[in-house]
Amino acid sequence: MNARAQELERIAQRYHLNDQVPDKFIEDICQQHCCDWLQTLIAPTDRVIELGYGEGITLTRLAPGAGRYTVVEGAQSLVALMRDKHPEIEAAHAMFEDYRPQEPCTKLLALHVLEHVDDPVMLLRHLRSWLTPDGELVVVVPNRDSLHRQLAVLMGLQPALDTLSARDHVVGHQRVYDLPSLESDLRAAGFEPIDRRGFFLKTLPNGMMLDHSPALVQALNVLGDRLPVTMTANLAVRARLSN
Repeated sequence: MNARAQELERIAQRYHLNDQVPDKFIEDICQQHCCDWLQTLIAPTDRVIELGYGEGITLTRLAPGAGRYTVVEGAQSLVALMRDKHPEIEAAHAMFEDYRPQEPCTKLLALHVLEHVDDPVMLLRHLRSWLTPDGELVVVVPNRDSLHRQLAVLMGLQPALDTLSARDHVVGHQRVYDLPSLESDLRAAGFEPIDRRGFFLKTLPNGMMLDHSPALVQALNVLGDRLPVTMTANLAVRARLSN
């Protein structure tokens, strides 16, 4: 097992497969809310490829509405879990940078992926070959301009908006984006953004939200839909191959 595979396995064991992570309920509610939107993008004729298994929320919500659904995952433990829980889907054990689908997909989901990888533009260029000419890429990344990051800088809790927190390191983040830098990476790789969305009104770091009720977290997600994209905790962009 190479160093990158070992790191993915470490993250899987420490976070995704660890039921003792206290703030996971916050992230799970946010993923469920995002899936309400993602479901509107998936048609029964779509061939979908998702990068990474995570908690399996996206797969569980979206796979029933797709014609074919594949998940590419680098952590062996998560691949084994997928194959056990979702035998109906194709679970491919591979690094994103090495994988090539047998046939191109019409929808490609890179949800909370670009903040983890060593070279986002190189990966995005590789992903171009996975898509049909009229296919769509959907990316979601953490937003450096989120209100909770702005508040942390004002209070002196972190020196800059793009400073990575202890939690960022636990889950393997290497960067955070703002909307211009995300769209710059997409265009540099040969994609053209066609739609932007923001998710989750987050005013505090997860560690200060542990006493929030699920209902409150969900309400903050709903309020996030009413805010300018640049103020939310997560940025979502739909993109197509540029000419």
